[in-house]
Amino acid sequence: MLHVETRHAVHADHAKRLDTKGLRSHFLAEDLFSDGEIRLVYTHYDRFVLGGAVPSGTPLVLDHVSETRTPGFLDRREMGIVNIGGTGQISAAGETWDMSYGDVLYLGMGAGKVTFSGAGRFYLTSAPAHRAFPHRLVRVSDAKEVRLGAAATSNKRTIRQFIHPLVMESCQLILGYTTLEDGSVWNTIPSHIHDRRMEAYLYHGMAPESRVLHLMGEPQETRHLFVANEQAVVSPPWSIHSGAGIGEYTFIWAMAGDNVDYTDMDFIQPEDLR
Repeated sequence: MLHVETRHAVHADHAKRLDTKGLRSHFLAEDLFSDGEIRLVYTHYDRFVLGGAVPSGTPLVLDHVSETRTPGFLDRREMGIVNIGGTGQISAAGETWDMSYGDVLYLGMGAGKVTFSGAGRFYLTSAPAHRAFPHRLVRVSDAKEVRLGAAATSNKRTIRQFIHPLVMESCQLILGYTTLEDGSVWNTIPSHIHDRRMEAYLYHGMAPESRVLHLMGEPQETRHLFVANEQAVVSPPWSIHSGAGIGEYTFIWAMAGDNVDYTDMDFIQPEDLR
Protein backbone atom coordinates (compact mmCIF):
# COMPACT_ATOMS: atom_id res chain seq x y z
CA MET A 1 0.00 0.00 0.00
CA LEU A 2 2.83 2.43 0.81
CA HIS A 3 5.81 3.01 -1.47
CA VAL A 4 8.51 5.58 -0.67
CA GLU A 5 11.39 6.73 -2.88
CA THR A 6 14.24 8.91 -1.60
CA ARG A 7 15.74 11.63 -3.78
CA HIS A 8 19.03 13.17 -2.65
CA ALA A 9 19.88 16.80 -3.37
CA VAL A 10 21.85 17.54 -6.54
CA HIS A 11 24.43 20.32 -6.79
CA ALA A 12 24.14 22.63 -9.79
CA ASP A 13 27.60 21.58 -11.00
CA HIS A 14 26.49 17.95 -10.98
CA ALA A 15 23.29 18.73 -12.88
CA LYS A 16 25.30 20.24 -15.74
CA ARG A 17 26.79 16.81 -16.47
CA LEU A 18 23.56 14.79 -16.39
CA ASP A 19 22.07 13.35 -19.56
CA THR A 20 18.33 13.12 -20.20
CA LYS A 21 17.94 9.89 -18.24
CA GLY A 22 19.91 11.33 -15.33
CA LEU A 23 17.87 14.55 -15.23
CA ARG A 24 14.62 12.62 -15.22
CA SER A 25 15.75 10.22 -12.50
CA HIS A 26 16.71 13.07 -10.16
CA PHE A 27 14.06 15.70 -10.86
CA LEU A 28 10.96 14.03 -12.35
CA ALA A 29 8.43 11.86 -10.46
CA GLU A 30 6.62 9.87 -13.14
CA ASP A 31 4.42 7.35 -11.27
CA LEU A 32 2.85 9.06 -8.28
CA PHE A 33 -0.72 7.84 -8.74
CA SER A 34 -1.65 4.16 -8.64
CA ASP A 35 -4.99 2.65 -7.65
CA GLY A 36 -5.04 1.35 -4.09
CA GLU A 37 -1.63 2.81 -3.19
CA ILE A 38 0.09 5.73 -1.48
CA ARG A 39 3.30 6.68 -3.28
CA LEU A 40 5.70 9.20 -1.79
CA VAL A 41 8.94 10.86 -2.88
CA TYR A 42 11.06 11.91 0.10
CA THR A 43 13.47 14.62 -1.03
CA HIS A 44 16.53 16.09 0.63
CA TYR A 45 15.48 19.56 -0.51
CA ASP A 46 14.24 21.00 2.78
CA ARG A 47 13.02 17.44 3.61
CA PHE A 48 10.05 18.07 1.34
CA VAL A 49 7.77 15.13 0.54
CA LEU A 50 5.39 14.84 -2.39
CA GLY A 51 3.19 12.00 -3.49
CA GLY A 52 -0.18 10.59 -4.45
CA ALA A 53 -2.93 8.58 -2.76
CA VAL A 54 -5.64 6.84 -4.79
CA PRO A 55 -8.13 4.95 -2.59
CA SER A 56 -10.01 3.47 -5.57
CA GLY A 57 -12.78 2.03 -3.39
CA THR A 58 -10.58 0.90 -0.50
CA PRO A 59 -9.55 3.34 2.27
CA LEU A 60 -5.83 4.05 2.52
CA VAL A 61 -4.08 5.02 5.76
CA LEU A 62 -0.92 7.12 6.00
CA ASP A 63 0.70 6.80 9.40
CA HIS A 64 4.25 5.52 9.93
CA VAL A 65 6.84 6.33 7.25
CA SER A 66 10.22 4.89 8.17
CA GLU A 67 12.14 7.57 6.27
CA THR A 68 11.15 10.23 8.84
CA ARG A 69 12.16 8.09 11.85
CA THR A 70 9.13 9.33 13.81
CA PRO A 71 6.27 7.14 15.10
CA GLY A 72 3.78 8.98 12.87
CA PHE A 73 4.39 10.80 9.61
CA LEU A 74 2.82 14.06 10.84
CA ASP A 75 4.40 14.04 14.31
CA ARG A 76 6.85 16.75 13.21
CA ARG A 77 5.34 17.70 9.84
CA GLU A 78 2.53 19.63 8.21
CA MET A 79 0.74 18.55 5.05
CA GLY A 80 -1.14 20.07 2.12
CA ILE A 81 -3.46 17.82 0.10
CA VAL A 82 -5.11 18.66 -3.23
CA ASN A 83 -7.94 16.57 -4.67
CA ILE A 84 -7.50 16.24 -8.45
CA GLY A 85 -10.14 13.50 -8.80
CA GLY A 86 -13.76 12.83 -7.88
CA THR A 87 -15.36 13.57 -4.53
CA GLY A 88 -13.40 11.96 -1.71
CA GLN A 89 -12.96 12.04 2.02
CA ILE A 90 -10.01 12.56 4.32
CA SER A 91 -10.12 11.70 8.02
CA ALA A 92 -7.56 12.84 10.60
CA ALA A 93 -7.48 14.08 14.20
CA GLY A 94 -11.05 12.94 14.79
CA GLU A 95 -12.50 14.92 11.86
CA THR A 96 -13.60 14.02 8.34
CA TRP A 97 -13.59 16.41 5.40
CA ASP A 98 -15.43 15.94 2.09
CA MET A 99 -13.26 17.19 -0.75
CA SER A 100 -14.39 18.07 -4.25
CA TYR A 101 -12.13 18.54 -7.26
CA GLY A 102 -9.67 21.38 -6.64
CA ASP A 103 -10.19 21.63 -2.88
CA VAL A 104 -7.12 21.81 -0.62
CA LEU A 105 -6.83 20.43 2.91
CA TYR A 106 -4.17 21.62 5.32
CA LEU A 107 -3.22 19.31 8.18
CA GLY A 108 -1.07 20.77 10.92
CA MET A 109 1.68 19.09 12.88
CA GLY A 110 0.38 16.32 15.15
CA ALA A 111 -2.71 15.47 13.08
CA GLY A 112 -2.00 11.76 13.52
CA LYS A 113 -2.81 9.10 10.96
CA VAL A 114 -4.57 10.20 7.78
CA THR A 115 -7.22 8.10 6.02
CA PHE A 116 -8.08 8.64 2.35
CA SER A 117 -11.34 7.27 0.92
CA GLY A 118 -13.95 7.77 -1.78
CA ALA A 119 -13.33 8.63 -5.42
CA GLY A 120 -10.64 11.20 -4.66
CA ARG A 121 -7.28 11.35 -6.35
CA PHE A 122 -5.13 13.07 -3.77
CA TYR A 123 -1.85 14.92 -4.37
CA LEU A 124 0.18 15.12 -1.17
CA THR A 125 2.82 17.67 -0.12
CA SER A 126 4.56 17.86 3.25
CA ALA A 127 7.33 19.78 4.99
CA PRO A 128 8.83 19.70 8.49
CA ALA A 129 7.02 21.90 11.01
CA HIS A 130 8.02 23.49 14.30
CA ARG A 131 4.56 24.61 15.40
CA ALA A 132 1.03 23.22 15.15
CA PHE A 133 -1.51 25.27 13.20
CA PRO A 134 -5.23 24.47 12.92
CA HIS A 135 -6.33 21.99 10.28
CA ARG A 136 -8.33 23.70 7.55
CA LEU A 137 -10.21 22.79 4.40
CA VAL A 138 -9.82 25.55 1.80
CA ARG A 139 -12.32 25.21 -1.00
CA VAL A 140 -11.76 26.66 -4.46
CA SER A 141 -14.12 29.53 -3.64
CA ASP A 142 -12.01 30.42 -0.57
CA ALA A 143 -8.72 30.73 -2.46
CA LYS A 144 -7.07 34.06 -3.21
CA GLU A 145 -7.12 34.61 -6.98
CA VAL A 146 -4.41 36.48 -8.87
CA ARG A 147 -4.69 37.01 -12.63
CA LEU A 148 -1.45 37.55 -14.53
CA GLY A 149 -0.08 37.59 -18.05
CA ALA A 150 -1.62 38.51 -21.38
CA ALA A 151 -2.85 36.80 -24.52
CA ALA A 152 -0.21 38.67 -26.52
CA THR A 153 2.56 36.85 -24.60
CA SER A 154 0.70 33.53 -24.48
CA ASN A 155 0.77 33.41 -20.67
CA LYS A 156 -2.63 34.62 -19.49
CA ARG A 157 -3.26 32.63 -16.33
CA THR A 158 -5.08 32.47 -13.01
CA ILE A 159 -3.14 31.76 -9.84
CA ARG A 160 -5.13 30.41 -6.89
CA GLN A 161 -3.41 30.63 -3.52
CA PHE A 162 -4.59 28.21 -0.82
CA ILE A 163 -1.94 27.53 1.84
CA HIS A 164 -0.67 31.07 1.75
CA PRO A 165 -0.31 33.97 4.24
CA LEU A 166 -3.19 35.84 2.55
CA VAL A 167 -5.50 32.89 3.20
CA MET A 168 -4.22 31.02 6.27
CA GLU A 169 -1.18 30.37 8.45
CA SER A 170 1.31 27.54 8.13
CA CYS A 171 4.86 26.90 9.27
CA GLN A 172 6.77 26.80 5.99
CA LEU A 173 4.52 25.07 3.47
CA ILE A 174 3.02 27.24 0.72
CA LEU A 175 0.69 25.78 -1.90
CA GLY A 176 -1.58 26.81 -4.74
CA TYR A 177 -2.11 26.15 -8.39
CA THR A 178 -2.02 27.96 -11.70
CA THR A 179 -4.36 27.40 -14.65
CA LEU A 180 -3.57 28.63 -18.15
CA GLU A 181 -6.39 30.20 -20.18
CA ASP A 182 -7.34 29.02 -23.65
CA GLY A 183 -4.66 29.97 -26.16
CA SER A 184 -2.00 30.53 -23.48
CA VAL A 185 0.77 27.99 -22.99
CA TRP A 186 3.65 29.66 -21.13
CA ASN A 187 3.84 29.61 -17.34
CA THR A 188 6.11 31.48 -14.96
CA ILE A 189 7.51 33.87 -17.56
CA PRO A 190 9.64 35.81 -16.80
CA SER A 191 11.28 33.00 -14.93
CA HIS A 192 12.82 33.24 -11.47
CA ILE A 193 14.82 31.48 -8.82
CA HIS A 194 14.58 31.74 -5.03
CA ASP A 195 17.64 30.50 -3.18
CA ARG A 196 15.68 30.54 0.09
CA ARG A 197 13.17 27.90 -0.96
CA MET A 198 12.78 24.72 -2.98
CA GLU A 199 9.65 24.11 -5.04
CA ALA A 200 7.73 21.23 -6.60
CA TYR A 201 5.23 21.17 -9.45
CA LEU A 202 2.53 18.68 -10.35
CA TYR A 203 1.19 19.05 -13.89
CA HIS A 204 -2.33 17.73 -14.44
CA GLY A 205 -5.54 18.24 -16.41
CA MET A 206 -3.69 17.29 -19.60
CA ALA A 207 -4.68 14.99 -22.44
CA PRO A 208 -2.75 11.69 -22.38
CA GLU A 209 -0.79 12.61 -25.51
CA SER A 210 0.04 16.15 -24.36
CA ARG A 211 3.29 17.23 -22.78
CA VAL A 212 4.68 20.26 -20.97
CA LEU A 213 8.20 21.36 -21.82
CA HIS A 214 9.48 22.19 -18.33
CA LEU A 215 12.58 24.39 -18.25
CA MET A 216 15.01 24.03 -15.36
CA GLY A 217 18.68 24.56 -14.55
CA GLU A 218 20.77 27.61 -13.76
CA PRO A 219 19.81 30.70 -15.79
CA GLN A 220 22.97 30.42 -17.87
CA GLU A 221 22.83 26.59 -18.04
CA THR A 222 19.22 25.72 -18.76
CA ARG A 223 17.98 22.15 -19.16
CA HIS A 224 14.55 20.72 -19.94
CA LEU A 225 12.16 17.89 -19.10
CA PHE A 226 9.17 16.71 -21.12
CA VAL A 227 6.43 16.13 -18.54
CA ALA A 228 3.21 14.13 -18.96
CA ASN A 229 -0.11 14.35 -17.13
CA GLU A 230 0.07 13.80 -13.35
CA GLN A 231 3.86 13.90 -13.27
CA ALA A 232 5.76 16.14 -10.86
CA VAL A 233 9.02 18.08 -11.03
CA VAL A 234 11.29 18.69 -8.03
CA SER A 235 12.89 22.10 -8.46
CA PRO A 236 16.09 22.91 -6.50
CA PRO A 237 16.64 26.43 -5.11
CA TRP A 238 19.29 27.14 -7.76
CA SER A 239 17.02 26.23 -10.68
CA ILE A 240 14.67 28.29 -12.80
CA HIS A 241 11.20 26.89 -13.41
CA SER A 242 9.17 27.79 -16.47
CA GLY A 243 7.27 25.79 -19.01
CA ALA A 244 5.13 25.65 -22.13
CA GLY A 245 2.48 23.06 -22.82
CA ILE A 246 0.61 21.45 -25.68
CA GLY A 247 -3.02 22.21 -24.91
CA GLU A 248 -4.58 23.08 -21.56
CA TYR A 249 -2.99 22.22 -18.24
CA THR A 250 -2.87 23.19 -14.58
CA PHE A 251 0.14 22.94 -12.31
CA ILE A 252 0.13 22.72 -8.53
CA TRP A 253 3.07 24.52 -6.95
CA ALA A 254 4.27 23.93 -3.42
CA MET A 255 7.26 25.41 -1.61
CA ALA A 256 9.20 24.98 1.60
CA GLY A 257 12.19 26.84 3.00
CA ASP A 258 13.22 29.90 4.97
CA ASN A 259 10.11 32.02 4.53
CA VAL A 260 6.49 32.09 3.35
CA ASP A 261 6.84 35.26 1.27
CA TYR A 262 5.36 34.29 -2.08
CA THR A 263 6.94 37.37 -3.72
CA ASP A 264 10.48 36.42 -2.63
CA MET A 265 11.77 35.78 -6.15
CA ASP A 266 14.85 36.73 -8.12
CA PHE A 267 13.49 37.30 -11.63
CA ILE A 268 15.38 36.23 -14.74
CA GLN A 269 14.30 37.95 -17.95
CA PRO A 270 14.03 35.83 -21.13
CA GLU A 271 16.87 37.73 -22.81
CA ASP A 272 19.21 36.69 -19.99
CA LEU A 273 18.54 32.96 -20.30
CA ARG A 274 20.91 30.62 -22.08
